[in-house]
Amino acid sequence: MRWTTAQIPDLTGRTAVVTGANSGLGLESTRALANAGAHVVLAARNQEKAQAAVEEVRRGHAAASLEVVPLDLSSQESVAEAAATIDTAHERIDVLMLNAGVMAPPQATTADGHDEQLAANVLGHWSLLSRLLPTVVATPGARVVTLSSVAQHQGKPLDPTDPHLRQGSYDPWVMYGNTKLAMRHLAVGLDQRFRAAGVDAKAIVAHPGFTNSELQATTNQLGGGGWKGPFFHRMVERVGMSTADGALSQLRAATDPAAKGGTMYGPMFGTNGRPVVHPLVRRGADEAVRRLWEVCEAETGLLVDPAAARG
Repeated sequence: MRWTTAQIPDLTGRTAVVTGANSGLGLESTRALANAGAHVVLAARNQEKAQAAVEEVRRGHAAASLEVVPLDLSSQESVAEAAATIDTAHERIDVLMLNAGVMAPPQATTADGHDEQLAANVLGHWSLLSRLLPTVVATPGARVVTLSSVAQHQGKPLDPTDPHLRQGSYDPWVMYGNTKLAMRHLAVGLDQRFRAAGVDAKAIVAHPGFTNSELQATTNQLGGGGWKGPFFHRMVERVGMSTADGALSQLRAATDPAAKGGTMYGPMFGTNGRPVVHPLVRRGADEAVRRLWEVCEAETGLLVDPAAARG
C-alpha cells in the first residue's frame, strides 16, 4: 500500500519546527503538517520567501496555523536567537524536522570560522537541537527527523582532526557527502541516547532520493559543484520526483505511528518510489557517531545529551 499524506494522523494540538521551510521539501512538509492540524514554525533564513510560503500554504488551507522564525544555520548567533524565540513561545515540540541544507557551494568560511557547508548542514542543526532538546524530551512521543541524501553513500565520517577539509584540496561534493552522512549519524546516535536515557522520543533519518527541488538549481547557479552541478540539475529535471513526492519520506518519518527510532526512510528504489524503511548497513557506525559528537561539541561548545536535557 502506497503511503501518502492522507495517512498522516490528526496533528491538532501538536507543534512542528521545520528548518528551511520556505521552499522545496521544507515547504511541502510544512504544507502537509499544517493541513493535518499541526502548528508549524517555519524556521528560515530568507524572510521574504518565508512569508510567501505562509501565503501559499494558507491559499490551500486558510486555517493553517503558521509562525515564521528567522534562522540562518550558518550563524551560531542566529541559531541561538531562533532557539530562544521558539523555546519562549512553545512548551512542546512534537516534530523537529532538521530539513534545511546547501549542496556543494563554493568553499567559504562563516563568521564562526566554520566551513559554510558543514555549518549549514550539520553544526547549525546540532546547535538548534541542543538548545531545543529540553523541550523535545519533555514532549511525549516527540520525533526528531534529520535529512540525509543519496550522497551519504559517497560520504565519510567526520574527521575530528580536519572536519572542514582544509588539509589538501577542497572538493565541495566530498564535503556535501560527508555532511549528509553526518546527518544520518546524528539520527542514529540521538536515538541511541534517547533509549539509554529512557526518553519517550524517536530520532529518524530520511532522504528524498532524486527530487526536483530548488537545491540543484541553486548549486548550478552558484557554480561550486563544477560540471556535476549542471549534470545533476538536468538529471532531476528529467527523472526526479516532484517535491511533494520527495517530501513523503521525511513526512512518514515524522508522523507514521508505526515508525521506529533509529531507522531510515527513503524512496523504495533509492532514487524514486514510495517512502519505505531502508536498512542501515554501513559498518563502523558507532565510531562514526562518536566522531560526529566529538566534532560538533568541539566546534559549537554545545552538548546533545538527552539525559542531561531531561534533568
